[in-house]
Amino acid sequence: MRYISWNVNGLRAVVGKNFMEEFEKLDADAFCLQETKLQEGQIELDLKGYEQYWNYAEKKGYSGTAVFTKKTPLSVSYGINKEEHDHEGRVITLEFEDHFLVCCYTPNSQNELARLDYRMTWEEAFLEYLNGLKKKKSVVLCGDLNVAHKEIDLKNPSANHHNAGFTDEERNCMTKLLDSGYTDTFRYFYPDTEEVYSWWSYRFNARSRNAGWRIDYFIVSNEMEPRLKGAHIYTDITGSDHCPVELTFE
Repeated sequence: MRYISWNVNGLRAVVGKNFMEEFEKLDADAFCLQETKLQEGQIELDLKGYEQYWNYAEKKGYSGTAVFTKKTPLSVSYGINKEEHDHEGRVITLEFEDHFLVCCYTPNSQNELARLDYRMTWEEAFLEYLNGLKKKKSVVLCGDLNVAHKEIDLKNPSANHHNAGFTDEERNCMTKLLDSGYTDTFRYFYPDTEEVYSWWSYRFNARSRNAGWRIDYFIVSNEMEPRLKGAHIYTDITGSDHCPVELTFE
């Protein structure tokens, strides 16, 4: 199985660039998108061989997720069953025979950490949701999780300490998630690899200088480790300020 996750930062804009070309080349079994920034009916994609599932934010032009899958899921759910967290279109869960696929766009703590307190309540509720799934079958979590876990995961850790995405609080939540029985698949294969990132600011020529952050992940429940075949970050694919990330597994 090959899964792709990509924060497209506005799907209509990327469709106007290179989305369909990259989608066809990647030819994934499932394709998970974050930050689609759409309402229902604002786009129609002809994706032959794929079923499409969408979760829209109530706020127009904001957030949103989508999953396109070749294999029909047993069930599909939207959100995390917490009313206070399910208005922004952030989570889609597809159930298959031997695993759940969870596409997630984690809330950003924003400038001056204006939303850090909300982020912490989200993290607690989301981990509870994941652990509930894990009691039933294996979990594959992917998406823009809006945190660089370790100093190796961003270009300038000292300058960004206490900035959104690299606060102690956010990093501790990622540690807690992994310690709860999950594996960061990129680090599983490349524990010491430096300067491979999935997001670059549009400012200061960050991408051309590779001044980036690794904030897009595939994370699996630990019992899936023997099934893992590879992880990849497509740093050469443009169109968004994020690039696609990939997981292959048996």
